[in-house]
Amino acid sequence: MFLANEWKDYELIDTGSGEKLERWGKYILRRPDPQVIWPMSSDKHWKRAHAHYHRSSTGGGEWEYFHELPSEWKITYKELTFHVKPMGFKHTGLFPEQAVNWDWIIEKIRSRKAPVKVLNLFAYTGGATVAAAYAGAEEVCHVDAAKGMVAWAKENIQLSGLGDRKVRFIVDDVIKFVQREIRRRRQYDGIIMDPPTYGRGPNGEVWKIENELYGLVELCLKVLSPNPLFFLINSYTTGLAPTVLTNILTLSMKRKYGGTVRAEEVGLPISSSGLILPCGASGRWEAKE
Repeated sequence: MFLANEWKDYELIDTGSGEKLERWGKYILRRPDPQVIWPMSSDKHWKRAHAHYHRSSTGGGEWEYFHELPSEWKITYKELTFHVKPMGFKHTGLFPEQAVNWDWIIEKIRSRKAPVKVLNLFAYTGGATVAAAYAGAEEVCHVDAAKGMVAWAKENIQLSGLGDRKVRFIVDDVIKFVQREIRRRRQYDGIIMDPPTYGRGPNGEVWKIENELYGLVELCLKVLSPNPLFFLINSYTTGLAPTVLTNILTLSMKRKYGGTVRAEEVGLPISSSGLILPCGASGRWEAKE
C-alpha cells in the first residue's frame, strides 16, 4: 500500500458508520465516505467537529456548522502549502492521501540530473502541480476543465512560494488538449493523471473511465519525450483494482520504454484505531535510471 503517513497538519481522527472525522489544521470536519462500512467504535471524538456534511437522499447535500469556521484556511504538508475550504459536494479542495504521491514525484524529479517537463491532467487544485514545481521541474503544465479549480491551483502555487516557477495553467478538455499538444510536437518527461469515474468537459464532452482511460494513456505516449521519467495514474473508482492500473501501464509504458510498474491501494492511517482507510489506487511507471 502507498500510505500517506507523514502529515502534521492533517489527521484522520476516526471513522465509522459511513463517515470520517478529519482534522484540517485546527479545524475538524465530519464527512461521508462510502468505503467506511464498519461501525463507530466510540463517539467520544465526533462531538469535536466544527462542521458536518450531510448527504441528501435526492442528491448532493449540505454542511451543518457547530462552531465558527472560516470560509477557507491554509494547511501545510512539509514545505508545501494549500488552501482548503468546505465545498458544496463534501470536498475540501485537497486529497490528503495524495501526499504519498507528491513525495514520489519530488523524489523522481530530483533524481534526474537533467531538466524535467511535467504534464498534470485532471489536475484539480494542483497538489501534484505544486509538488512538481517545488521539486524543480523545468516546466509544469496543469490542465483541468474547471476554471475555478485552475484558479485555486494558481493560489496554491503562490502560497507555496513558487510563483517564479514556470507553470502553464490550462482550462480545457484533457483529451482535446493532448491532441493539440501532439500536433504542436510538445513533449513531456513525466505525466500525472487523476481521472474521474465520470465527468463532463467544458463543452459537454462525456468521460467514463472504463471507456476512456486506456485510450488516453496510449494518446499520452505521443507527447512523451524519448527518455521519459515517470507516469502516474490515480483512480478513486470503486472496484477498479490496482492490478488494472498495473496492466494498463505494462501494456503501454513498460512495453514501449521498459522500466518498472507498481500499483497499490492508497491509504490514510486512522489515528484513533490504528486502522487504514483505503482511498483508491495509484499506478506508477518509472524509468530505470
